[in-house]
Amino acid sequence: MTEDGRWIGTFLEAQAAELDAATNTQLAYGRDLTKFADWLHRNNLSFKDCSQINIEDYLIDCEAQGFSRATRARRLSAIRQLFRFAFEEDWRPDNPAIRIAGPGRDKRLPKILTEEEVSRLLDAATTVGKSPDDRQRNTCLMELLYATGMRVSELVGLPVAAARGDPRMLLVRGKGGKERMVPLSDPARTALATWLKIRDEAQEKARAKGLPNSRFLFPSRSAVGHLTRHRFYALIKELAVGAGVSPSSVTPHRLRHAFATHLLAHGADLRSIQILLGHADLSTTEIYTHVLDERLRDLVLEHHPLARGSEPGE
Repeated sequence: MTEDGRWIGTFLEAQAAELDAATNTQLAYGRDLTKFADWLHRNNLSFKDCSQINIEDYLIDCEAQGFSRATRARRLSAIRQLFRFAFEEDWRPDNPAIRIAGPGRDKRLPKILTEEEVSRLLDAATTVGKSPDDRQRNTCLMELLYATGMRVSELVGLPVAAARGDPRMLLVRGKGGKERMVPLSDPARTALATWLKIRDEAQEKARAKGLPNSRFLFPSRSAVGHLTRHRFYALIKELAVGAGVSPSSVTPHRLRHAFATHLLAHGADLRSIQILLGHADLSTTEIYTHVLDERLRDLVLEHHPLARGSEPGE
């Protein structure tokens, strides 16, 4: 399999795990990305070294071949998602598709969860799980995720050393090995301290059986030694069911979006949010202002008396 083929395969597996993408959707993504990879190959390029100009040239070529606007938009969507994933996985230091305008389609804003929905998810974490230890681990995972806005890979791969000493700040290693400090809320610190005791006791028992200590905060018997991203994706769907929130609307990345948008709604500035999220470019963070603007507009249209029109009999 070529390197581009491996990129496509890994990307599709992650899409299936995170978004519960249907088989037909997966097949469509696969076909579109394979066609793009073939075009790059004919031009002596690959996913790893193509540029924004190359992607734009490909879209122009698609238009010249008579493909409809919908087809071109779908192909660009697949390309955008692939390169966003590649950037998040550190396969590339940049995202060459991030600034490419689609053929007549509006840029989609991130979907977020309301504060009430997040509260229900946090409550569900205390009750969903096979054992009290599992439920405490789930509570710690969710409290940390919402308190910090971490990427799921950063969360599940946290070293236990970062959690020692009842920290008020966590040191997080993000993309490209860049480190940042993120503050912990009181509920997150409480959940962390409780989970740490349970985790350490389990490690003591494992050591008594001759097993090595884990360096991770959330150890598991997986090949990587910690709770996997795929398992956490499945777990968060279970929590959604327990919380009475549509599982299709709940992903780890949407909790990251919720963290940022809720902070902004309560007065945080964009620069602070950029630092907390670990965004290299402030323009990436600015998308949350558009999300907030849209929510405020909907609020006015729903509740303002002049927006509802006159009542009967007036």
